[in-house]
Amino acid sequence: MARTGIDFHTGFQSHPIPGWLFYCPLDSGREGEDVKILDKSKHKHGRLHRRVGMMLTALVAVLLAFAPATAHADMQGVDMSNWQCGADVYNMQADFVVVGTTWGTGQVYNNCLVSGVNTDANRMIYQAQASGKKFGLYHYAMGGNPEAEAQFFYRNTSNYWRHGIVALDWEMDDNPAWGNWDWVRRFLSECERLSGGVRPLLYTGPVAGTIPQDIRDRYGLWIAQYANMSPTGYQANPWMIGAYGEAMRQYSGTGVVNTWSPIDLNIFRGDAWQWDLYANPTGGSTPPATPAAPAQPNTPQPTPSTGGISHVMQWGETVWGLAVAYNAWPLSMWHTPSGDINRYYVGDVVTYGGGSTATPAPSTGVSKVLQWGDTVWDFATSHGYSVSRCTVPSGNINVYYPGDVVTCR
Repeated sequence: MARTGIDFHTGFQSHPIPGWLFYCPLDSGREGEDVKILDKSKHKHGRLHRRVGMMLTALVAVLLAFAPATAHADMQGVDMSNWQCGADVYNMQADFVVVGTTWGTGQVYNNCLVSGVNTDANRMIYQAQASGKKFGLYHYAMGGNPEAEAQFFYRNTSNYWRHGIVALDWEMDDNPAWGNWDWVRRFLSECERLSGGVRPLLYTGPVAGTIPQDIRDRYGLWIAQYANMSPTGYQANPWMIGAYGEAMRQYSGTGVVNTWSPIDLNIFRGDAWQWDLYANPTGGSTPPATPAAPAQPNTPQPTPSTGGISHVMQWGETVWGLAVAYNAWPLSMWHTPSGDINRYYVGDVVTYGGGSTATPAPSTGVSKVLQWGDTVWDFATSHGYSVSRCTVPSGNINVYYPGDVVTCR
C-alpha cells in the first residue's frame, strides 16, 4: 500500500506518493501551536524608521505581483486543452502547466484537436520546459474500452512520461461509463502496466467524496471544486483545499493570468521535487538541496555536423529536445516548415544548419474529399507533404469535417 503524508495546511491525511513520506520543512513551533508562515502580529523590527517600513512594504507588494507561487512549498499553475490553442505558455506566470493531450481513442475534432490528439500540445509543453516550468499531461475519458483509451494515451505521449505528471480526466460529459469506478481502475492499471510503474493522478469533481478507498490509496487525486465562478487570480488558500486529501486542487475555471483568460487555476500541494516523484516514482527518495535547473545547457555548443540535420517530427518531440539530443545549438539555427520555431506538427521535417526540408512535392499538388476518420496528417504524409503545406476550407488546418476537400501543394 502506498504511504501517505501529512497535509501541509490542514493536518488531514494527504495524497499518496509511492514509497515516500512528505516532510514539512517549516518550523512547526511548540506542540499544539498552529504554524504561522506570515505572522503579522510580531514586529521584530519595530525600531526601524517608518519610511524604511513603507519602502519594504512597497517592495514586497511589487515582488508578490510578479510571483505566481505561494510563499511556502505549494506550486500554482494552470491546465490547458484545445480551448487554449496558441496561448503564450513561455511568458505565462505559472509554476506548472498541465496539457490535455488525448481524448478517447481518436474520434474527436475541435479547435486544435485532430483525431483525438491535441496538435498544439507539443508547442505548449516545449514552451513550459523552455521557461523552466513543470509540466503534466492528461487524457480525457470518453467511456470506451478503458485499456484501449489508456493505450491511445500512452502511444501518443510516451516520450513525456517520467518527465511530467500524467492524469486521467474523469468527467460526465461525453462519457457513457460515468459512475463506473471499475472503468477508472482498469484505465489506471493499464497505464501502470504500459509505463512500468507510473501511477496517473485521477482528476474529477462532484463525485470526489465517492471515490473508492482502493483508488484513493493507490493514486493521487486532483480535485476540481470552485467556491464561485467569479474571475480570480492565484489563491494561496482556496476554498475547501485538502478536504479530500488531494495532491492537487483546481479551484477556478474562470482564472486570470497574464497571457490568457479565462483559464483553469490549480494549486499543487507540494514542491517541485514532489511533483517529480509523481512523474517518475523511481527518480529518488530525497529532496534536492537546491532546486534543479531546467535541463538546458547554459553554454550551448555548436553542432559537430557541418552538413546539417534533417529530422521528421514524431509525437512528443520538441525542437528544444532535438537540440539537446543532437547537441545542435543555437535554437535560432533550427528551421520548421511554418517558419516559426514554436509551431510544428507531427510529420513535419525540421532542419538545422545546412539540412534540407522534405523533398518538394509536385506544384500541382494533390486533393482529397475527407471521410469520417481521415486526418490531414495521414493524407499529407502518405503523399510526401508536411501538414503545413496543406489547406482546408476553414483556413485552420486543425479544423475540418467529413466532406471537406483538403489540398496539399
